[in-house]
Amino acid sequence: QVIVHDVNELTEKLFPIVEAMQKHFSAGSGTYYSDSIFFLSVAMHRIMPKEITQIIQVDLDLKYKTNIRDLFDEFENFPEGAVIGIAREMQPVYRHTFWQYRRENPQTKVGDPPPDGLPGFNSGVLLLNLEAMRQSKLYNELLEPTMVQKLTEKYHFKGHLGDQDFFTMVGMEHPELFHVLDCTWNRQLCTWWRDHGYSDVFNQYFQCEGEVKIYHGNCNTPIPED
Repeated sequence: QVIVHDVNELTEKLFPIVEAMQKHFSAGSGTYYSDSIFFLSVAMHRIMPKEITQIIQVDLDLKYKTNIRDLFDEFENFPEGAVIGIAREMQPVYRHTFWQYRRENPQTKVGDPPPDGLPGFNSGVLLLNLEAMRQSKLYNELLEPTMVQKLTEKYHFKGHLGDQDFFTMVGMEHPELFHVLDCTWNRQLCTWWRDHGYSDVFNQYFQCEGEVKIYHGNCNTPIPED
C-alpha cells in the first residue's frame, strides 16, 4: 500500500516543532520555512498517524545490495530506551565541527574515529521507531527549544546538515537513544574531507569491514557498478 504525503502539508506541521533548531543546523542564515523538510525525521512521530509504529527513511542517492526487508529486522536489535537506528558518519566532518569543544576538552571522545570515538551520525539511512519516539520522555524533551539551545552552547555547535546534525549532537549527550547500525548498511562513499585538511586521519573514519548492503553516493560520488 502506497500513501503519498503532500510536502507542503508536512512542512506546515513540522515548522512549529523544528523552527528553533533550524538556525543551529541549517546552511542558510535564517530559519527558512522550506528548510523544515530537512528535519522531517526528527519529528516524524508527531506528524505520522498513530497506527504507523516504524518507518525507514532513506536518501535518494543509495544503491541496495540486499533486500530492504532485512533492514527492518534491525528494529529487533534496538536496546532498551533506543528510539532511532542510524549508522556512524564515515568522514571527519564532526571532528571539524566540534573543533572548539575538542580544544577545550582534550580528553573527549567527541569527534574521534570509531571504534572508541564518537564520530557522529549520517542520516542517509534511518530507522525510526515512531512508537518508541512517542513514548520517550527524554527524546521529546530534547526537541524543546531550551534544550536545543543548551546543547548547542555546551558543544559550540553550528551545523548545516539538518536532522543529521541534531542526531549527532544529541548522540554525544545521550548515546542510549540510538541503535548504531553497522557501516555496511550505510556505506558512504564521499571523500571530500580527505582532500580538505584531514588526509592524515581520514581512513580511520572511512574504513568499513564486511559485505556492503547499501552504498551511499553522498556528495555526488559515483556508486560502484555491479
